[in-house]
Amino acid sequence: MTGYILLVAAVILLCLFLNKLSGKIGVPMLLAFILLGMLFGTDGILKIPFDNFAIAEQVCSVSLIFIMFYGGFGTSWKQAKPVAGKAVLLSTLGVFLTAAAVGIFCYLVLHFEFWESMLIGAVISSTDAASVFSILRSKQLNLKYNTASMLEVESGSNDPCSYMLTMIVLTVMSGNFSGGELGWMIFSQVVFGILVGALVAFVSTLVLQKVQFATDGFDTIFVFSMALVAYALASLIGGNGYLSTYIAGIILGNQSLKNKKSLVHFFDGITGLMQMLIFFLLGLLAFPSHLPEIVFYALAIAVFLTFVARPLSVFAILTPFRCPVKQQLLVSWSGLRGAASIVFAIMATVSPAYTKNDVFHIVIFIVLFSISIQGSLLGFVAKKFDMIDTESNVMKTFSDYSDEMPVDFIKVSVRKNHPWAGKKIKEIDSLPDVLLVLVLRGEERLIPNGNTVLLPGDIVVLSALSPEEHLGLCLTETVVEKDSVLVGRSIARLKLGEEKLVLLLKRGEEVIIPNGSTLIREKDILVICQL
Repeated sequence: MTGYILLVAAVILLCLFLNKLSGKIGVPMLLAFILLGMLFGTDGILKIPFDNFAIAEQVCSVSLIFIMFYGGFGTSWKQAKPVAGKAVLLSTLGVFLTAAAVGIFCYLVLHFEFWESMLIGAVISSTDAASVFSILRSKQLNLKYNTASMLEVESGSNDPCSYMLTMIVLTVMSGNFSGGELGWMIFSQVVFGILVGALVAFVSTLVLQKVQFATDGFDTIFVFSMALVAYALASLIGGNGYLSTYIAGIILGNQSLKNKKSLVHFFDGITGLMQMLIFFLLGLLAFPSHLPEIVFYALAIAVFLTFVARPLSVFAILTPFRCPVKQQLLVSWSGLRGAASIVFAIMATVSPAYTKNDVFHIVIFIVLFSISIQGSLLGFVAKKFDMIDTESNVMKTFSDYSDEMPVDFIKVSVRKNHPWAGKKIKEIDSLPDVLLVLVLRGEERLIPNGNTVLLPGDIVVLSALSPEEHLGLCLTETVVEKDSVLVGRSIARLKLGEEKLVLLLKRGEEVIIPNGSTLIREKDILVICQL
């Protein structure tokens, strides 16, 4: 057991390292995760035997719940609303057209069985939200014509449609099919999925706004559990669990909630972990030695999907809206395949439906092709099509973006001999770009003006712009022992180095902001800032 835990930890750490490395060399991180899984797998160096598709299907299905939820939760509806109609058409009609085109290609050109052809088309018909989100954020791709929001909504909402098509085709291939059942399946999947997602979002919002959790962080645990509820409840009554999860995410993510940014960042991290898990499992399940057997068919499908099927569906939907050709070309190129296609391929593998060809390894190849070619070149293609908008901020398309200027507040105590005591605010020489915003006087809270006189005992609150980037500062505490050479020394006489500064002294219950003449005493606690 201990060995397995250590192995899991090692894999996660390796994935994190590869994520950092992939960002520097420009290779999509998901490709690195798949290759790492192959390295650990049966055909790899470590030769870990793992071919349990049933367990992999369950693990990946649960992982996809959080990827779907974050697809909605992280999207700003304010930015997405103008292009929502186009995006929804791409995520529904576009998925159907892509699946149909690929299916017909497999049937007529590659001579696959008809329903097996349709199955391959259904499995790879959706685009990957996590990949799109990751590339837009990491490469800061600010795109013209609100294209970023269109891609986010499309990629976040098209997995449920692809899932429904996959389930329909598998049901037909298994022989359990009738016209009435098909109609009811489509109705229940869509209607129950939307209703349950909206209900879960309403209840969650009500709880988060009205209930004060006893411990910080419990609101995150609550939202985490409600994402699971949205999927499970919809699935129990015949609805589309992934659609329900997405609807709950996009409604909940666009409400005014406490700790909104921390929630988004939490699910960003969870989604990253789920991607690592899914793509590592994919690599672990894969047999690279099998790829040469399917490379001709898989490459043909990947090329057709990328350069024919996806552009045909995009142009068929966006041309009536008179979207610029260069926008349609970029949207066509941005159809990255990823986690959902993997999960659906595993579902097809464990299904009782018979398939003549190795659908799983065909999808592996297509996903590898997509994320390595399309993902790597997305920024380049956007630049070539003149789709980069230098005046916009792609972060506005995410729900954790704030239009408010970041401001930090600091508190200063005005003591009896303080230089500000007895002075009017307009007489105080303060630092530039710092504003005195509040005076706390006993139980009173005063909004000051220039004639407000500061009295001994007042506590004033100052505001200043917070840094917009991570500064890499480290805070450490040092306790001054009885025999320390620091006892009796002034702050000015300390030799800490150019990159260190004493921020404050803790002396019993007292907190002191020091200056050069402040003397250090025994048992003082020095809080030191270091680069």
